[in-house]
Amino acid sequence: MSDATEANGTAGAAEPAEAGRAGGGAGGRHVRVVLVDDHRMFRTGVQAEIGQTAETGVEVVGEAADVDQAVAVITATRPEVVLLDVHLPGGGGVEVLRRCAALMADAEQPVRFLALSVSDAAEDVIGVIRGGARGYVTKTITGTDLVDSIFRVQEGDAVFSPRLAGFVLDAFASTDAPPVDEDLDRLTQREREVLRLIARGYAYKEIAKQLFISVKTVESHVSAVLRKLQLSNRHELTRWATARRLV
Repeated sequence: MSDATEANGTAGAAEPAEAGRAGGGAGGRHVRVVLVDDHRMFRTGVQAEIGQTAETGVEVVGEAADVDQAVAVITATRPEVVLLDVHLPGGGGVEVLRRCAALMADAEQPVRFLALSVSDAAEDVIGVIRGGARGYVTKTITGTDLVDSIFRVQEGDAVFSPRLAGFVLDAFASTDAPPVDEDLDRLTQREREVLRLIARGYAYKEIAKQLFISVKTVESHVSAVLRKLQLSNRHELTRWATARRLV
């Protein structure tokens, strides 16, 4: 069976996002997880190690082998945690994070990402953390520790393999605090999400689908953003967002 068939088949068998949240093993804890890695044998191994739901509380609801598959499966299943490899066909883990930004920002049902990679390079660690991942562990982690890390990420904690935490601390300690942007602060969180997607060239229908809102609501948000920023059209909006590196 090919990776694409396997990934799509797994996603198709998944229950809706709210299904199966109660119950499970691990003292009653339960978490829905998607595995994203381009090596099928590795995914199979992780599934065998952590996917015994009655014992671990981890339910693997989907798998993917590249960026496009990952975005499709994550969007379809809305897991609580995604185990994400850094190096993937189609743009890598950072591209998955970029395309799932709206799901991460969902206040009621956020999708959280935990990078799981063979790489321990500082640039890989920092790249996915800047992209929105909640943690980064290497593939030398034990099954027990990986399960614990998944639940910690589900709860909103940041999780790192011990050596990798230093990369992140050094990277952010060496960066000056960003200046306050009064214009940006005028926008609500949802307006910022719409702003970023408009600036990336998404059509209103695509934004509506990404954010699970109506086209009319998208139009209302765009109008509010233009009014608050005193801009005339989406081209000016795109230039404004690009200048602030929001894209």
